[in-house]
Amino acid sequence: MTQTRETILEALRSLGLPDGGDPVSRDMVRALKVDGARVSFVLEAESPEMARKMEPVRLACEGLVRKLPGVEQVSVALTAHGPAPKAPAAPAPSLKIGGHPTPQAGPMNPTGVKRIIAVGSGKGGVGKSTVASNLAVALARAGKKVGLLDADIYGPSQPRMMGVNKRPASPDGKTIIPLHGHGVTLMSIGFMLPEEKAVVWRGPMLMGALQQMLTQVEWGDLDVLIVDLPPGTGDVAMTLCQRSDVSGAIVVSTPQDVALLDARKALNMFELLKTPVLGLIENMGVYHCPNCGHEAHIFGQGGVKAEAEKLGLPFLGSLPIDLETRLAGDAGTPIAAGDSPMAAAYGALAARLITGGLV
Repeated sequence: MTQTRETILEALRSLGLPDGGDPVSRDMVRALKVDGARVSFVLEAESPEMARKMEPVRLACEGLVRKLPGVEQVSVALTAHGPAPKAPAAPAPSLKIGGHPTPQAGPMNPTGVKRIIAVGSGKGGVGKSTVASNLAVALARAGKKVGLLDADIYGPSQPRMMGVNKRPASPDGKTIIPLHGHGVTLMSIGFMLPEEKAVVWRGPMLMGALQQMLTQVEWGDLDVLIVDLPPGTGDVAMTLCQRSDVSGAIVVSTPQDVALLDARKALNMFELLKTPVLGLIENMGVYHCPNCGHEAHIFGQGGVKAEAEKLGLPFLGSLPIDLETRLAGDAGTPIAAGDSPMAAAYGALAARLITGGLV
């Protein structure tokens, strides 16, 4: 009998914990992977103190799964939400990101991920990362299993926007256990470095870091992985599209002529890399005055929609300049996680991608 993710979880539900519940109902099971007769997963405790007391639970889980028909090898690791205090024991394996001067050859397709969608822009400052984070949250609220990879290695902003600032765990110094926020599985170089520390790397190290975040992270089973690309047409975007099975790209731009000029370059890059463009999103299309209700088109009007029609590409929607969106991103709770009109706008955008079969 071949076991599945569902049968493994069902078996673990039968294991009672000393302080009540089971590993599944307590949301402790992470990175569950079933590869034929091999099963591996991580037990995540609520604190380092609890993790130190959970070795009997880990052994019980390991023994329970090993007894299931068809299972020959089981690996169960322990981790905790927060860093454990220093102890005289041997140090944990060191996890380094971007330490490869030369990236390895071969494809970079994360296991268990059905689709990869890149969110790009020709220039910075158009709200690409804001769109990526809120789109990921909106898709998760619509019932999809969503991952968000912050590939803007020089300027990672997703840790702040998603309100997550922990360091990912690594049971062996190679495998990376991703973090979670607002229903989305997360990975960013920003989790590995202090917020104020600059990343001073050349192209090969950037590509090595991207490779690690794609292939060494235990993403689990995802319907879609949203990749927040850096602005422009550089190494990271090229490597992702050439070495991974990217399902498509979404290009974000403001209606401003200068922004559209650079957006065209991003569109041309995806065309050269044979990556389908799923559509264009206009951001900061209009400003609604909260006092008098007057509308002002600060960056112009309709430029992105006109460009999409000109190129025969889908126009996915226009998003206004919104103070609450900015405040929510700075506070670490994306606007799409709430019930505001902007949350509804992102929900409609997610619904359009789902009904169109793009996610």
